[in-house]
Amino acid sequence: MDALAVNGRASQDHRGNYMTDRELSSRTEATRRLLAERTRLLNDAPSEGVPLTKVDGRSLAKPIVAGADVPAHDVATMDGFAFAADDAYPLQIVDDAVAPEDDPPSLDPGKTVPVATGAPLPPSATAVLKREEADCDGTALRGPPIEAGANVYRQGSSVTAGEILAERGEVLTPKDAALLRDIGRETVPVAERFAVAVLATGTEIHEGVQPDRDSEMLAGLVDEWGHEPTLVGSVPDESERVRDRIDDLAGSYDVVVTTGGTSVGRGDHAVDALGGLGELLFRGVALRPGRPVTAARLDDGTVVAALPGKPVAALFAATLVCRPLFEGADATEPLPTLTATLRRDLGVPDDAMKYAVPVSLTGEGAMPLGHVDSGIRIFRRRYRPGRLAASTRATRADAVWITDQGGEKGDSIAVVPTEVVQ
Repeated sequence: MDALAVNGRASQDHRGNYMTDRELSSRTEATRRLLAERTRLLNDAPSEGVPLTKVDGRSLAKPIVAGADVPAHDVATMDGFAFAADDAYPLQIVDDAVAPEDDPPSLDPGKTVPVATGAPLPPSATAVLKREEADCDGTALRGPPIEAGANVYRQGSSVTAGEILAERGEVLTPKDAALLRDIGRETVPVAERFAVAVLATGTEIHEGVQPDRDSEMLAGLVDEWGHEPTLVGSVPDESERVRDRIDDLAGSYDVVVTTGGTSVGRGDHAVDALGGLGELLFRGVALRPGRPVTAARLDDGTVVAALPGKPVAALFAATLVCRPLFEGADATEPLPTLTATLRRDLGVPDDAMKYAVPVSLTGEGAMPLGHVDSGIRIFRRRYRPGRLAASTRATRADAVWITDQGGEKGDSIAVVPTEVVQ
């Protein structure tokens, strides 16, 4: 049996140990609690100013508030002639062309001034006639009728003075540098990155019998999410050593990410350690693979995210549950998806659980990785998340399909591209 309990009945995990559905949180509830912890950590974090070339992945320490309208004046969106739209032709052409770097000139009724694209308009000008539509003899302008606002980018169209452009805690990306520069910023205040320890648990890893397949992957995700990961090695499956190692790391790191030891088996001590060091935020999430993921706030304020040890389970626990702790994604908002055609029938267990199915995408649609026809022969028509969770090849999926019903070949399904969550 490999399914979650329904209506309070017990179910077995991959080791044959029993859990109840009352122990599990929804993914939304788990991410909401982690988002609250992120806010607390950011409140306590020192801030620093960084240049616009270094904003990628950084969390704002203060809101970004516009100090002035952008643009500061109405500007021309075309090369042409600026004038009041209700003036009658012919119009007298005055002055040299206004360039983007010039101050806006004054303009009397019945007159027009040449303007370049991006040039500020005279206060009385309400429209710009495109140069190719203009009929002029050097001193007089004629042309077709034109409405107010034609070929004009209004003052404050991009930004209004006093407008909050980004809230405290928002994560910046390179494209934000354009807006920040437009409002006159050369640096921006950001919170210091979280110091994150990545710790593997498991005697087989600690003794070198099996490789640590998760830590480098998770450290890469933490780095991608804008923080500073450190690989701190491994610890064997011994209760006191697991507890002491987490306790030691908590003194030097804001967040500790562990892998393995999150189930309820003989060698699984991470969750017990967390319970003894602080308060559990949640224990298990109704999502497979990734169900055993657990999080806690330790007594000193350190947040620990304890992930399952199988690579795909660790990946989905990190990207679909724990990411808001680092990136601040709104846990109440649905993840962005694209539509694809399911290439094979796929059934899932009939229980109160969401299933994360890794898929490869081609022009033919979405192929569930692990399906016997996918090149990774782990199951046939029924999804086996416990088996798939150990497949490092499945981590190369293009997208993930989150479903509680499965589907039939030819169905249109909504999949989350991996770049959305990674």
